[in-house]
Amino acid sequence: MSSIDSKRGFITLMIAHCAGMIDLVALPIWVTTLITSYHFDPQQAGGLATLFLIGAAGASICLAPRFNRLNVKLVAASGFAIACIALFLSGINTSFPLLAGLHFLGGISAGTALSVTHGTMGRTSNPHRTFGIAGLAIGILGILLLSSTPQLIQQFGGQTMFFVLASVMLLATLACGLFFPKVDTSIHTDQSQSSLQLPPLGKAVWICMFGVGLLAMIQAMTVSFFAKIGLERGFGQESVNHALIFYGVLTLFPTTIAALLEKRLNVFAVIIIGPIFQAIFSLLVTHSHEFLIYALAGPMMAFTILFIHTFAFGLLARLDPTGRAVAATPAMLMVGAAIGPIVAGTLVKFIGFESIAYLSVILDIFVVLMAIFTKKIVLRHHADRIEQAELTAKLH
Repeated sequence: MSSIDSKRGFITLMIAHCAGMIDLVALPIWVTTLITSYHFDPQQAGGLATLFLIGAAGASICLAPRFNRLNVKLVAASGFAIACIALFLSGINTSFPLLAGLHFLGGISAGTALSVTHGTMGRTSNPHRTFGIAGLAIGILGILLLSSTPQLIQQFGGQTMFFVLASVMLLATLACGLFFPKVDTSIHTDQSQSSLQLPPLGKAVWICMFGVGLLAMIQAMTVSFFAKIGLERGFGQESVNHALIFYGVLTLFPTTIAALLEKRLNVFAVIIIGPIFQAIFSLLVTHSHEFLIYALAGPMMAFTILFIHTFAFGLLARLDPTGRAVAATPAMLMVGAAIGPIVAGTLVKFIGFESIAYLSVILDIFVVLMAIFTKKIVLRHHADRIEQAELTAKLH
């Protein structure tokens, strides 16, 4: 087992992060493939993606509070292994009920592995930088996935998508089984305590986590139908493929830029202002009939959430040094992302693509309000600590 800050351990965390988050990267082609190749309607296709994401979210919710008591290497390797099998079996089946079960199982397994991966990343020497570089890694994977998979699907069929995803899970299984880093998950407690008693997560942590979940929901609502919107607008498969490649390219930069700007930008300014841009880009994707605007707005939505989430990850790691909050990162992302496709699919089926943006604007307003509340709570707590320190100094 590698050291948590060693190069080998760091690379393993990057691979595990990419495998665990690949469902979100693949959403534009995942839902579209289920519609065009498997001939499911938008609601069914969105529902299958939702089942995978719900499984991942549920696993993270269950594991995050127990992160400090887990064998993280065993959990990561076995989780990715089961996800690999579930995705491979999805590629050789077309029955909706069977695919639903496999999607749910795959989500649980991938979410389990991703949860301990993010918890481990939160215990590195610089969680903000680690998560930022992990974003760069998944951006590179996104380019490879979004540029090559559509062509492979056209040539070999829709099942190819699941085989590609299963291959990534297999790589993560091998990497985690061999090199997953060692992390000290123990927490110093009073020796008189008979069991490990960790402090409850504060209000600011919970509000921030819920806000991240809403951001993920808005992103998933729009991006899961990004390719389908382009095709319906008459842009053509080749142009939509180019837009997807650009989508992948642009995801290379936000987390890296966020890591570089860690000390230069106020975290609260980022999480308060960022959601406004997300709402604007959602409106542009769903309402524009100009290809250039469509092709820019979709990738900029991805840029926005990745940039915001890098700062939010660093903030959560500071607010909760036990690692439990960041171990729940898959839950934050996947709960929102799980709801997104099925909600968007229902809206598209009964109303139209434009309705996705209207709901996005409403949800982004809530995210901004929650970010403001988080700032107030954190600043008030900081002021109370300073006052307490000054009082203690006077007493002594």
